[in-house]
Amino acid sequence: MALTIFDCDGVLIDSEPLSIRVEATCLADLGMAVTETEIAERYVGLSMAAMLADLEARFGRPLPEDFAETLRRRTAAAFEASLEVMPGVRDMLDAVGGRICVASSSAPDRLRLSLRVVGLLARFEPNVFSATEVARGKPAPDLFLFAADRMHVAPTRCVVIEDSVPGITAARAAGMTAIGFCGGGHCRPGHAGRLQAAGARAVFARMDELAEFLRLQTSLSGARC
Repeated sequence: MALTIFDCDGVLIDSEPLSIRVEATCLADLGMAVTETEIAERYVGLSMAAMLADLEARFGRPLPEDFAETLRRRTAAAFEASLEVMPGVRDMLDAVGGRICVASSSAPDRLRLSLRVVGLLARFEPNVFSATEVARGKPAPDLFLFAADRMHVAPTRCVVIEDSVPGITAARAAGMTAIGFCGGGHCRPGHAGRLQAAGARAVFARMDELAEFLRLQTSLSGARC
């Protein structure tokens, strides 16, 4: 493949357990009882706007105007304190050929904070794309199509690495090869099966296995050129 598009949260960084904990705590402060398991099942992979809209519809009342900013501030503090890179990511990036970029549902400031904290920002800049740059977030294909366009690569020559069902769905809708990753701390039993059911061509729980797959895809792509 000519371009590998990485989701950020749950793929490059093991951020979802931290984010989910902050979200559950902030919602509990408002009297909205949403468990961490429910957040993982329902909201991982979606944009902040989509999550907040769903919460307001479910509970039948608006969230405070500053709720998104409260989440952003508390999440940033948690990331600065204890965010970790996904094990094996650096070796995987060293081994993978071809061009790379990030396309995430997170806002640009959070994306760059996350990548900076774990020392990956220089690997990807300036090719870091956020769902805030397109009309529709995942599971719509807009973000991945936007990333491919900015990188000047045809969608059919892109492979997407995703940890969520909305992300896999978006990649498939974009006409790209969708690969699942289920090695994050938030992934529950059966997550690989859910990603496969959504259309992932393959699912990996370890970065070395993912690296070998991507090397093979790049080699095959080069052989076809």
